[in-house]
Amino acid sequence: MDTAAKDTPNPPLDKAFSSLQDCPAAQRALDYYLKPGVSSAQAEHRFFDVNHQVSAEEALVHACDLLRCAAATAQESANHLQGSSRDLAFSVVHMIDLVKVMLDRSLDGYPTR
Repeated sequence: MDTAAKDTPNPPLDKAFSSLQDCPAAQRALDYYLKPGVSSAQAEHRFFDVNHQVSAEEALVHACDLLRCAAATAQESANHLQGSSRDLAFSVVHMIDLVKVMLDRSLDGYPTR
């Protein structure tokens, strides 16, 4: 290892991240992870939220339906693409299918009514 690299101190954090000080996205991320009071207050004003009366099983079933629709959309998009874009679209289809299989498997553990 180069001894010059070992002797060079790391820059202070203030200077290393000064470009992020005025970045709203960075501030939101820090607030979310480091200030639970701020993130929970923002959570009350969400545009979209899940009904807390929905059971876990109903939520999983709905998630499976949404994934089925997403897979169909990605599949249709892939059919109209060529080259690396087509490969990327099919990889999305594959990832959606993997998640759907995991959700279906988790639903298998629920007792029937």
